Amino acid sequence: MDKMKMHTVDITDSNIEKIGQLFPNCLTEHMGEDGKVEKVIDFDQLRQELSKEIVEGPQERYQFTWPDKKKAILASNASTTMTLRPIRTDETKPSGADSEGNPYCSTSGVDFENTKNLYIEGDNLEVLKLLQEDYLGKVKMIYIDPPYNTGNDFIYDDDFSQDLGDYNENSGQYDTSGNRMVQNIESNGRFHTDWLNMMYSRLKLSRSLLSPDGAIFISIDDHEIENLKKICNEVFGGRNFVACVVWQRTYAPISLKKYFSESHDFCVIYAKDIDSFKMNLLPRSDKQNKDYKNPDNDPRGPWKVGNLTVGPAVEKQIYPITGPTGKTFMPPSGYCWRFTKERFEQMRADNRIWFGADGSNSPVPKLFLSEVQDGVTPMTLWTFDEVGHGQEATRELRDLMGAAVFTSPKPLRYMKRLLQIGSNKDSLILDFFSGSASTAHAIMKLNSEDGGNRQFIMVQLPEVIGAKEEAYKAGYKNICEIGKERIRRAGKKIMEEQRKSESDGGLFAQVESKPTVDVGFRVLKLDSSNMNDVYYKPEEFSEQLIKEDNVKDDRTSEDLLFQVMLECNLPLSAKIKTEKIAGKEVFSVNNGYLVACFDENIDEAVIKDVAKRKPYYFVMRDSSLASDNVADNFEQIFQAYSKDTIRKII
Repeated sequence: MDKMKMHTVDITDSNIEKIGQLFPNCLTEHMGEDGKVEKVIDFDQLRQELSKEIVEGPQERYQFTWPDKKKAILASNASTTMTLRPIRTDETKPSGADSEGNPYCSTSGVDFENTKNLYIEGDNLEVLKLLQEDYLGKVKMIYIDPPYNTGNDFIYDDDFSQDLGDYNENSGQYDTSGNRMVQNIESNGRFHTDWLNMMYSRLKLSRSLLSPDGAIFISIDDHEIENLKKICNEVFGGRNFVACVVWQRTYAPISLKKYFSESHDFCVIYAKDIDSFKMNLLPRSDKQNKDYKNPDNDPRGPWKVGNLTVGPAVEKQIYPITGPTGKTFMPPSGYCWRFTKERFEQMRADNRIWFGADGSNSPVPKLFLSEVQDGVTPMTLWTFDEVGHGQEATRELRDLMGAAVFTSPKPLRYMKRLLQIGSNKDSLILDFFSGSASTAHAIMKLNSEDGGNRQFIMVQLPEVIGAKEEAYKAGYKNICEIGKERIRRAGKKIMEEQRKSESDGGLFAQVESKPTVDVGFRVLKLDSSNMNDVYYKPEEFSEQLIKEDNVKDDRTSEDLLFQVMLECNLPLSAKIKTEKIAGKEVFSVNNGYLVACFDENIDEAVIKDVAKRKPYYFVMRDSSLASDNVADNFEQIFQAYSKDTIRKII
């Protein structure tokens, strides 16, 4: 049986293979430091293949660069052995509760067995790598609200010089798992560099997760807007720029400001492929429809008047029009009629021209509501009365959580508008700077309003909250606790509103008495590999150590299962069924697509039962089989019952 890698693919190796398929003559061999021969790219030859002139050396060209940019690229391409461990139940007792007894510091999620939503705790660079295989090209919309680099916020500290063994030895702010955050103050000589390195590697990884028709939405302010657009032009391609939305974040000036009181933030939007991307229209409002009337009882329904004149004048479209009362009309000087005479007469015959109630007014075309596009094209200026403002967002969160536990959340109206234009009802949405989980809240809320089935993946570093902060006093020790509790409370409130709607004969009145909105979420936590070092480099260990168990002592069978799911290209939200076969714990994932058993002393009864199910994958430990006799019969059993099953060991 094949041995599982138990680490992500090396993106550099994958890219080399793709280039080699296009240009075989650009592949050469290189002796690595370990003495092994590896395939590498002959870049001089590749440059020649991509040039219409003779390439003799590097040429000056337009580019955007900064210190350690190449290291940021290497960091994003490198594989990782880290894994995601499921958190089913609380690891610690909650440190506080609200008036209804809801825990503040619960570590687990909601409805683990059935939900399709994910909440992942950990460094998003590593998490994005782990999502590459399972979610490659499957995410319709990415929204992120990263650190704005104002000089007061914290950013991820990516020390490119350290390896995994030095992971917890870097200076800065940590969470309980050793994830690193440092405050990026303006006096730092690498102020912009550190922010660019943090963003560049993560944006590179996020692009491959987007579906061909997907797009990324990035909130930012004036501090890094120019740099953000430059790295997005490089990562996503300048031609894939969609828009830069200006959001009126505040509605009142701050008098203490020296020059201007900033009242806006931006949202930069890039498509994965502008030719495939189709942005949704915004729903029409009552205000936009109020001008449509039907004074002549036209069977085509309500209409409003348009403009029949246009400039500059075109000679063949200047002609007299005689109205029903015999009055003649001509276009104003310098203008002409919008339509040719022939087209005008066709419209008049079809009752599409209006001369007023008494027939004596200047002619205008009738624009029917039934014929306008089903929605409104979004504009790039979003005012606070349309989508909310910062104070509204703070109030929403305070009302839900009972305290002001997070600074600068986004209002639900703003988030819902982004989701309306960027996602469909069945889309997968990713936010890898989740913060207070405004995105998850808005997704559940929008699903409850339009009957959608959008799913979310939230990723957030468990950044420690200071003891003097309001959130800490309310019982929260890190940002993840805030985000998870917000999703719990928002989901509970949405379900209460839905049940009330059912009883009042509202939107869900005809739905059976069961939840129609997925308000649950699985919690996964980033951690080091489930495997001991001997698993990856057996040649560096003694024969005695190789024979010992290669799984870490503190890891469960379900921990192993989730790392296996990543390698078998199964979504982390896949349905998991656990059962006992001949006394052994057996997992069936995604209706038997993957069957796994990590118990010891597996006998032929278990193997035969699994083989009869005909799974696509079967995975077990290398040392699992009960005896040499069982090992001898293993292949014969699968050949007899399910020869096409891919058998793997860890």
